[in-house]
Amino acid sequence: MSPVIEEHARARLITDGPLTRPVPVDLRYDLADERRTVHIGLPDGTDWAFGRDLLERGLRTPIERGAVRIWPCGRTQLIVELHSTDGVEVFQFEIRTLIRFLARTRTQTPAASPDADRTPQPPSRTTRTDTSRTDMPRTTRPDKSAQQEEGAPQESGAQPAHG
Repeated sequence: MSPVIEEHARARLITDGPLTRPVPVDLRYDLADERRTVHIGLPDGTDWAFGRDLLERGLRTPIERGAVRIWPCGRTQLIVELHSTDGVEVFQFEIRTLIRFLARTRTQTPAASPDADRTPQPPSRTTRTDTSRTDMPRTTRPDKSAQQEEGAPQESGAQPAHG
């Protein structure tokens, strides 16, 4: 069994109304996962999974891959926008929380297989049926073209699916 890096964090759920509300989220990274996937577990049981590189790049510049959009908001905040057939969820994170989490994932990752040598993985969405995060079912739907970041190579993406 490989070590799993997990951090409990708070994000702000951004809504159409005048109020936002804090929500607990779980940030998770399994060192055995060759795809270098970060998971964001939401309070409603939804688990979003996407490449660590997407989150790292989103700290510096707006980026979109499939159903996930990430961009910095000022010097201390990061916006993560998640699209699904149920609608859109927008979360605001403290950048320092994500930097700390990503730093932990980098220090524990074997140096033999850096992120630059792999193909980016499309984001996916699953719904946990229990509180255990192991053996989560994964389903996919047909790919949808991702918008290309200006000056960056084309990246493929996939729409999230319900598990």
